[in-house]
Amino acid sequence: MSTIAIIDKAPSGVNYSRYFNFEFDNYHLSSKKVKKLLKKDVDLVDFDVDAYEYVILIGSEAAKFIGGIGSVTEFAGHLVDDKFIPMINPAMLSFKPEAKPLFDRACEKLHGYVSGEKPPTVSGNFEGIQDEERANEYLRSILEDDTVKFVACDTETSALYPRDGYILGISLSHKSKQGVYISTECVSEVTEGLLQDLFSSRLVVFHNAKFDLKWLEYHFNFKFPKVSDTMLMHYVLDETQGSHGLKQLAMKYTDYGDYDKALDEFKTKYCKEHKILKGEFSYDLIPFDIMYPYAAIDTAVTYDLYQMFGKKIVANVQLKKVYKELMVPGMLFLKDVEENGVPFDMGRLEKVQALMETEIQEAKEKLYGFEEVHKFEKEQEKVFNPNSTMQLRVLLFDYLGFTPTGKLTGTGAASTDAEVLKKLAEEHPIPGVILDIRQKSKIKNTYLDKIIPALDKDGRIRTGFNLTSTTSGRLSSSGKINMQQLPRDNSAVKGCIKAKPGYKILQQDLATAEVYVAAILSDDKNLQNVFKSGGDLHSTVAKMVFALPHDVADIKEKASTQRQAAKAITFGIMYGSGPAKVAETVTKDSGKPFSIQQAKDTIAKYFRTFPRLKDWLQMSKEDIEANGYIYSILGRKRRLPNVFSNDKGIASHEVRSGINFLIQSVASDINLLAGIELNQWIKDNNKDAVIIALVHDSLVLEVADKDVKEVSEIMAKFTQKDRGCSIPGQPIGVDLDIGDDYAFSKFDKQYPEFL
Repeated sequence: MSTIAIIDKAPSGVNYSRYFNFEFDNYHLSSKKVKKLLKKDVDLVDFDVDAYEYVILIGSEAAKFIGGIGSVTEFAGHLVDDKFIPMINPAMLSFKPEAKPLFDRACEKLHGYVSGEKPPTVSGNFEGIQDEERANEYLRSILEDDTVKFVACDTETSALYPRDGYILGISLSHKSKQGVYISTECVSEVTEGLLQDLFSSRLVVFHNAKFDLKWLEYHFNFKFPKVSDTMLMHYVLDETQGSHGLKQLAMKYTDYGDYDKALDEFKTKYCKEHKILKGEFSYDLIPFDIMYPYAAIDTAVTYDLYQMFGKKIVANVQLKKVYKELMVPGMLFLKDVEENGVPFDMGRLEKVQALMETEIQEAKEKLYGFEEVHKFEKEQEKVFNPNSTMQLRVLLFDYLGFTPTGKLTGTGAASTDAEVLKKLAEEHPIPGVILDIRQKSKIKNTYLDKIIPALDKDGRIRTGFNLTSTTSGRLSSSGKINMQQLPRDNSAVKGCIKAKPGYKILQQDLATAEVYVAAILSDDKNLQNVFKSGGDLHSTVAKMVFALPHDVADIKEKASTQRQAAKAITFGIMYGSGPAKVAETVTKDSGKPFSIQQAKDTIAKYFRTFPRLKDWLQMSKEDIEANGYIYSILGRKRRLPNVFSNDKGIASHEVRSGINFLIQSVASDINLLAGIELNQWIKDNNKDAVIIALVHDSLVLEVADKDVKEVSEIMAKFTQKDRGCSIPGQPIGVDLDIGDDYAFSKFDKQYPEFL
């Protein structure tokens, strides 16, 4: 019997000896191969953990079932509870080469443990301060030390948003392996003054600066002339989604390991004892002696990461430029946007909420009046639930006799999504009624019911806009409301985003931004001329590709199929669609059959019309395949290691992601840079205007009536500024909407009873 055990999900044929040069016993959670492991599949009952010095857990299932470890990626190669070592499954390396660096680092750590090395212990000088005199003494010692060029800073708070809670403490670190946590209960006016002196005289480094700055500015009115952010630094160095948390980076790059273990254990125990959900737990419940080591180490980790990441960024001119000129200014700008808040009309919200409830109830009464539903309930001996996909399939395909459309879910079952229901509604009213119930229930439950309690006292919602959540460089939104996923077909939510009296909502949207960027990057003069010619883009492209005799203005009406084909191919190129997808899109949008062969022929005509675009796509593909990364025209780097995958599907998807990044990131950055400059201009010129959201390729503002014209003109000027990515003589187009609410007259048409 070996002293080391390896546990994986199920027999797979993986030769672990190829990767681990030591003796081991191999166990499987399940004795039979399973695609997705469920509790009922686990038949490993005779495994004695204590019989082994180390237990290596391969994959997420083994980590969860045996070690209670939630993330293999986060803990890979780390010793947990002095026994367990989670590892990525080596079987995936040939398919996902992006995992190899992490696997190699984890293997190095693992072999060190096996050979007798012990994980480094957390060492350093970490102090919790609850005394004003001691806090002031510490701050003065830093201020008097000219060798201290920067400090790491962090806050612990009782809530996620500044208006919902208070600051529990402030952490600081001014050298490696050192950190203090100062309770705000001992912060006096003198202490505040010393803190401001420190923040004014030194570079202040945060991890996720936008969060801490909002709290420190709101509760203490602190000013920060110079800030840096290790989360943004890591994103610039590695844009992988979900990899930028401080805890993850501490595990990956430092010796601090699982330093919040004591805090997590207290949280788990407290929630269990008091029978509350973890989401209801607040950090003000944590005892000071547990809080301060965790909080102090937070800043110690941030301090070390800043030194580590800073060297790498400085060494790369392009990445340095992106960090200094885009990421940090972008973070400060988005902080302002979040603090500006999104204005809602409470009266309109409550009326729409009540109306939606009434309409849902009326639709349900209509649904339950159908004979087929009665029959279902009688034979199935249950009340029909329109939100149950399983029951809906039975009703649609067994009781109503519909033939499945062929569209499948991820599990291979017949789809009952909105597209399917809309199509089936052409033959019977029941699918349409169910679709109506689903859509209105989602609006009410997902938005209206959650917005009202989330409003601040001033009638605004402060939500989040994220710089580091996508690999494409595009922004995302999260928090109290996702501004980038508001319902489009129903104006109920957007119509409740309403400017206060004497103000207007402005939305400026980039016109066909991605096609415009593709025309620049490819330097295709024919495609650039499409923009220079004016008129409808897709009609102009259709006229060129199909040699149509019609005027551009008439093509929508006289050659709609060709226009839809041109549109599908144009956007298909941006998103990597093939002939089959193009054929499907044209058929759906035009209402006329369009075969795969027609799509192939049309794509060939398209590229004959725009040959430089085709060449650029091919060159970009070859560049990605050769290097495994690519740079945008504005300096962003996109790492694409899976292009080297043995799985051709994964490799080709990686190429498409790279090309998509080249286009999307530039369009997003044009919008972001315009927002940064506009926000500063508004401040410098004391204009009565605030930017309240960035949604995809648009800027959304609330502007006083007197300033609407000037702000609109300046916004367009900043957006169309030549940043080295413009068609000569033809700046990017912008569309402007102005209205009392964010629905811009659609709400009035859809809900005339509110007029």
